[in-house]
Amino acid sequence: MINQLIRHRERMLVISIGIVYLWFGALKFFPGVSPAEALAKETLSLLTFHLVPPHISYFLLALWEVTIGIFLILNLRKKFIIYLGMLHILFTFTPLVLLPDVSFNVVPVTLTIVGQYIIKNLIIFSAFLYFLPEASSPPKG
Repeated sequence: MINQLIRHRERMLVISIGIVYLWFGALKFFPGVSPAEALAKETLSLLTFHLVPPHISYFLLALWEVTIGIFLILNLRKKFIIYLGMLHILFTFTPLVLLPDVSFNVVPVTLTIVGQYIIKNLIIFSAFLYFLPEASSPPKG
């Protein structure tokens, strides 16, 4: 049993991340359901300089997350989707800078629940890095 799990651990990790993306993204399609709705809308508004209406940018975020989730679960276009996921994760860190009062109790020492919600994405980002092919090293000489 353990040997089977070990043999499929990489696929299980990709599927796990895909489920998280699919689940969190799907919640965003239903107004008032996602615990990150207010934070996401405020962040998206700041990132788009208030040029894109929040309901549109939030819908696009939901679509982006669900797409990443489905593609990871189905193992489609993995390298492209990992880059898309990494870009998404980088954007999730922007509230730490743009909305420090929401992210920290005491900047930069203690995180709020929102800040903790954001920081946990370091794990997903690191997993994405793990799945990227190593860059070829320059020839020694």
